[in-house]
Amino acid sequence: MTAPVPRPLAAVLDGSTPPGVVPWPPDRPVDEALDAARAAGWHGALLDLRGVADKAGFMDRCARALRLPDWFGRNWDALADCLTDLSWCPPDRGRVLVVSGWQGYAAAAPDDWGTVEEIVADAVAFWRDTDTGLVVVLASGRSPEAGDAAG
Repeated sequence: MTAPVPRPLAAVLDGSTPPGVVPWPPDRPVDEALDAARAAGWHGALLDLRGVADKAGFMDRCARALRLPDWFGRNWDALADCLTDLSWCPPDRGRVLVVSGWQGYAAAAPDDWGTVEEIVADAVAFWRDTDTGLVVVLASGRSPEAGDAAG
């Protein structure tokens, strides 16, 4: 039997809490967060940052994992634009972005990580009062070992 979805994410998915940035327990695999999102009718994507140590690597990982549009310029403004113009991403009931392996990047590039946090917070706020919110799950748990879990 699968354990219930942790409350922070479950509350967003069932509509009892507005979307935001929520934690994911370190003892739970991140694919459970993606599965819960999809089961609730939300679009889910995984941004695995394991091994990323600089801005260029971060931007490349975002472009691939999130399937960003061709116009993505691999800079902070372009990332902010992509996250507030999600016409390229199916809305479903909302969008869940699971970010895993982020601690190494945050330690290697703390100023850049601070910028990422600001951009994510702004994007979440932008979508908060819409029918298709954006929730960002900061996971410190296990990532899928193979393949791209975005879907």
